[in-house]
Amino acid sequence: MPRAVVCRELGPPERLRLETFASAPLAQGQVRVAVHAAGINFPDILMAAGEYQLKPDLPFTPGVEAAGEVTEVSGVADVAVGDKVILKLRHGAYVDEAVVTPAQLMRLPSTFDYAEGATFLAAHGTAYHALIDRGQIQPSEVLLVHGAGGGVGLAAVEIGKLLGATVIAAASSEEKLAVAQAKGADHLVLYGREPFRDAVKRLTEGRGADVVFDPVGGEIFANSLRCIAWGARILVIGFTGGIGLARTNLLMIKGASVLGVRAGEAVRKNPALGEARVRALTAWAEAGRIRPNISHRLPLDDYAQAMRLLMDRKAIGRVALMMR
Repeated sequence: MPRAVVCRELGPPERLRLETFASAPLAQGQVRVAVHAAGINFPDILMAAGEYQLKPDLPFTPGVEAAGEVTEVSGVADVAVGDKVILKLRHGAYVDEAVVTPAQLMRLPSTFDYAEGATFLAAHGTAYHALIDRGQIQPSEVLLVHGAGGGVGLAAVEIGKLLGATVIAAASSEEKLAVAQAKGADHLVLYGREPFRDAVKRLTEGRGADVVFDPVGGEIFANSLRCIAWGARILVIGFTGGIGLARTNLLMIKGASVLGVRAGEAVRKNPALGEARVRALTAWAEAGRIRPNISHRLPLDDYAQAMRLLMDRKAIGRVALMMR
């Protein structure tokens, strides 16, 4: 019988359970996918704890992205048994088997394995939406990426460089910065070595960053306002370090903007944005220009350990759960 990680009570990963379930028959217009891998994301952890903006009814299965092989279709013309696909979900990815609609699928890039497909769209889709749709970054602008050793941070480094920006990567360890450099970062800032706002001013000869990519929040957000250029755009991706508070006088003095980034919600409001995003990301992936960095691949049974790797900042890039 297929298995799923189930949240029956809100709390830390250790409260989740691995359970079996019976395969449901397909309704017209549905597709069954044998899931080979699922990506771990911070929203999964927050959702299981009841701290995310989306709060599914209990019980539910965490996970917003997965990859696998189509094993059955019912009344669907453009999906076939044997297709290798990426699943786009609001939750429900930590499973052996999923029943979805064609709208929840995209083709797995031929350059990716299942784990890379399962860790691709959430991070790279967020970075794309942040830098292109929201930040409207231009070639030669300076991009400061916080949390550059994380999955979404590394995606921002990769896409920012691809778009022609000068990328300053900031992270908490030399090991994480080495990966960011391999992804194209022009300058590296180690948080513990020098206040990053001083480093950014030094690296830009006092001008500051044009675009700040911030998945961390807290004091990182507050201090970012002190190293921005005129007309800067601060992209709020998340708040893993706490909720940041803005000094509005600093925003006024620099003519700066703070922009919230919700890649998934943007697509639900405007599906055309999602179609353009998937086309661009797929083309870059097929050309070998972007690829997730997966530091850990763990079996489904180790879901709590996998989630803890993100919580304890031990992952570099992405963590994947492997079902097969």
